[in-house]
Amino acid sequence: MSAQPRYAPAHGRIESAFARMKAENRTGFVAFLTVGYPDVESTLRFVPALIEGGADLIELGVPFSDPLAEGPTIQRSSFHALQQGVTPRLCLDVAAKLRELGLEAPLVPMGYYNPMLAYGLESFVGDAASAGVDGLIIVDLPPEESAPVRAACLANDIRLIYLLAPTSTDERIKLVASMASGFIYCVSVTGVTGARDELAPGLESFLSRVRAQTHLPIAVGFGISQPRHFQAVGQIADAAVIGSAIIDEIDKSDPSQQAARLREYAEVVTGQRRAAT
Repeated sequence: MSAQPRYAPAHGRIESAFARMKAENRTGFVAFLTVGYPDVESTLRFVPALIEGGADLIELGVPFSDPLAEGPTIQRSSFHALQQGVTPRLCLDVAAKLRELGLEAPLVPMGYYNPMLAYGLESFVGDAASAGVDGLIIVDLPPEESAPVRAACLANDIRLIYLLAPTSTDERIKLVASMASGFIYCVSVTGVTGARDELAPGLESFLSRVRAQTHLPIAVGFGISQPRHFQAVGQIADAAVIGSAIIDEIDKSDPSQQAARLREYAEVVTGQRRAAT
């Protein structure tokens, strides 16, 4: 790796995005895509399409063979991407290519600890910085064991984003709040990812407990798929994360129309376009 990164992360890109959402008095849209689903070239087309449709931040899913927090939709997309030969290194190459193409939105790889540990934690974070990555989400990394990754992220100006669940104790929330940067990812359910019909009861109470411990923005994910979910989350959080529903949109679209379909989906979810009746 060269001493001077080619696509260095812009300082505060995540913070700037959330500040813009607040200034515009709107709910942020965090869009998740599995890198390499259905192929890498598609990912390079889908990310700009989602941004054009209204997405504010992109989570780049790093495929893993045992994604414990994922429901069947993202599990399937991850398995397919692994079969396509997608590796953590390739995911960072995709981030770098998106920057080369002029993408300015924050990019946050989201994955699991084992592939990054196998890569080498300091090497992965350093290469992520070189690729223009702004943040990192490691789903199965407890805060108590995150010191090495956190140190590498601090050294490379990358935000380490922690997850909290409805089962998190007040002590756990306080710990995460003391360590977090960028934003805090609040899981809406005690379960795996996947589109659901209704938001979980008790979500507002859970987020109130988190708000009491931090001034960082809060993004809510798991189970959000419809415009009414997006609007409801916007009443109690700063941003909504959508993943499985985006994969579903890819699956039900003709390959030649997938990027356009994702742009339209983003417009509908964020209220820029009315849903077809």
